[in-house]
Amino acid sequence: MMRQAPRLLLTGKLLLYATLLSAQEPASPKAQGASAPAAAANDTDALAKATQNPVASLISVPLQNNSNFSVGRYDRTQNVLNIQPVIPTRLSENWMVISRIIQPIVWQPYSEQNVGGQSGIGDMVPTFFLSPAKPGKLIWGFGPAMVFPTATSTLTGQGKLSFGPSAVALVQPGHWTFGALVNNVFSVVGSSHRPSVNQMTLQYFITYNLKKGWNINSSPIITADWHSKATGDAAAGGDTTPGGTWTIPFGGGVGRVTRLGPQPVNVSVNFYGNAVHPPGASSWGMRLQLALLYPKKPNQ
Repeated sequence: MMRQAPRLLLTGKLLLYATLLSAQEPASPKAQGASAPAAAANDTDALAKATQNPVASLISVPLQNNSNFSVGRYDRTQNVLNIQPVIPTRLSENWMVISRIIQPIVWQPYSEQNVGGQSGIGDMVPTFFLSPAKPGKLIWGFGPAMVFPTATSTLTGQGKLSFGPSAVALVQPGHWTFGALVNNVFSVVGSSHRPSVNQMTLQYFITYNLKKGWNINSSPIITADWHSKATGDAAAGGDTTPGGTWTIPFGGGVGRVTRLGPQPVNVSVNFYGNAVHPPGASSWGMRLQLALLYPKKPNQ
């Protein structure tokens, strides 16, 4: 199983690469139907803006593959495939709830060996945002974030049930999107043999939209483990060296909203370097994402 895991993850990455390449070709006139080019461009622009809004009235199913390089003393590669559906539900004319669930599938190499590792499911991270159904210029949402100890290995999860607050806010002036999403979770129950959890996650996102659905974007994920005596996420190497509270990446990439046949998709590729990270954790990584998009009809 451990030998097959890197091959399966490599196959998944090759499929994502193929998707990125095929998505660069515009759909044929027959596939696009009889709508005017200007109307199609407007629809693409609106869909692109919606994909950049975590609390938009848009169902999406992102498949996000994160390859984290230079893990441990042997510079090995960790791989995390996040399956993270986002589903909005209207509560009333004025309010809606957006559920965002992240389920990681992890390949974690042994940090102190040059071969071998563990593969399995990571901890599930559901978040629920209460947000105005008709927001103004400032789009916002808040609600609870949770971490369920669903990991199948001690190397792929924290072993704790955790809760905490989460909030998101963004603005979308012109071609731009500026925003941030933050949460801080605290462990409430779990294995007594595992460290307590007090961890913040902050993701800011900046996007500039170009023509034909293309964009330039940056959305690094900053984390802080407030337990300084044993920092370093278990899924990022599990280092127990004192210090290393912060992981602060920088970088960005390109993306495009397009179609694969009749299916709207959002594809992107990003590279990030970690300016600060715990000892033994990854120093840089690559993120590939394919998101299936399901826009709601105006009367829904």
